[in-house]
Amino acid sequence: MADKSMEHDKKHLHKMGYAQQLARRMSGFSNFAISFSIICILAGGITTFATGFSSTGGAGIGIGWLVGGTVAIIVSLSMGQIASAYPTAGGLYHWASMLGGRGWGWVTAWFNVLGLFFVVSSVDVGVWLLFRDLILVGIFKMDPAVFTAGHQLIAVGFILITQSLFNHYGIELTTRLTDFSGYFIFIVAIILTIALLVFSPVALDFSRLFTFTNFTGDTGGGVFPRTESMGVAFLFGLILVCYTITGYDASAHTSEETHDAQINVPKGMWQAVFYSVLFGYFMVASFVLAMPSVAEGASKGWGSFLYVMESSLMPTWLLYFLFVGIVVNNYLCGLAGLTSASRMTFAFARDGGLPASGFLSHVSTTYRTPTYAIWTAAFIAWASVIYGGAFVVLATGCAVFLYFSYISPVVAGFFAEGTARWPEKGPFNLGAFSKPLAIISVIGGFVLAITGFQPPNEKVFYLTVAMVVVMAILWFAFENKRFEGPPTGERIVERQKKIAEIEAQYKD
Repeated sequence: MADKSMEHDKKHLHKMGYAQQLARRMSGFSNFAISFSIICILAGGITTFATGFSSTGGAGIGIGWLVGGTVAIIVSLSMGQIASAYPTAGGLYHWASMLGGRGWGWVTAWFNVLGLFFVVSSVDVGVWLLFRDLILVGIFKMDPAVFTAGHQLIAVGFILITQSLFNHYGIELTTRLTDFSGYFIFIVAIILTIALLVFSPVALDFSRLFTFTNFTGDTGGGVFPRTESMGVAFLFGLILVCYTITGYDASAHTSEETHDAQINVPKGMWQAVFYSVLFGYFMVASFVLAMPSVAEGASKGWGSFLYVMESSLMPTWLLYFLFVGIVVNNYLCGLAGLTSASRMTFAFARDGGLPASGFLSHVSTTYRTPTYAIWTAAFIAWASVIYGGAFVVLATGCAVFLYFSYISPVVAGFFAEGTARWPEKGPFNLGAFSKPLAIISVIGGFVLAITGFQPPNEKVFYLTVAMVVVMAILWFAFENKRFEGPPTGERIVERQKKIAEIEAQYKD
């Protein structure tokens, strides 16, 4: 049965004009696990918890998470329908090009690839910060004042080198680690949630989760500037979900490495989002419920999660186990992010969309991985960390850029559905719900994205505007004449003539 599905996958890839260069080693669970690992509720749910809590308090978590999570689920369903029709490593870039034209695809590609680079760098900065605070300071009681920006730069470099090595030596090795991560996230998140509730120093007050309190300004530790509008404050808080529930395009970017991709990719995508929203809700809710004081917790700002953990009455051995588990899961989150970023880089370069495309589209004949794209993505991620205030800007930037790239093919699909641009859907078909869900996806995804423009993240807004201006200049001056996009029509026929020769180079 597996051989039949692999043969079908290969034929469908050939039909789109691409050779099977990457090794198809991922099961349906593995495809789910790589997106679930990048989302990693133990990453964004912890490192950016303060953004939800220091906006409107408990309601920013108890209500904000559900609002943002529902939008993310709907976006993943809309994306999954398109992925089922076009299961390629380029994912969103390829879909946007086929449904909206090569210019639309080119813009989508740049938002997506830069967003993925920012994912890797922000997550790996988060790995270092958590390792420092939970392990070095929390367990070994080191003085936090001894650590400098130089330590961060060196640590993130080391983390990226190891993640690149795992990616370099084959998808099978990476898959084993992300499969483990898929299980380990569940285990650690469940134990963390139960431990905080059982060993809470105060009686559980569930009304906290639905109580709006304006914690912007100094009362929230200065996470956000002061605003008197509860609506604006609530919008601030949605950045928690926008950053945490993202990266699930990894299922699409590993399409060419997944068995029965037209079915498993959309399923892996929406299920990764659904289970992250579900289990993440109970986890972040437990942070609020286990706080000795909501007001005091909010005043800790970025230290609100540490305040919860340090106040817990759980045994020391359990606390230390959770600290280690959180750091390990964050590391594996970054590993999965690098896999996704390198596949997008490879796919865009394969169609001539990047400088040095011949170099970046290289696939190792031994390991069947895009090795040059892997190391290039790692270097760019590391270089972006040189800026001292990297984490907040990178975390916000990745959320904004990725959600713009998510809604882009959905917009194109809304107008292309039922026309010659989208003549055939895949097995995952939303049917009559397709267009209504597309509208919700676009509006909701746009709202989530612009949460990243709110103060104190104006730099992300300026970065986005600058990027749009530069892209417009490049497209009309150069790329419109040069960039051909994914193969269509006669170009598919020409590529198909070379497929057998290309595939003969690669070992099984």
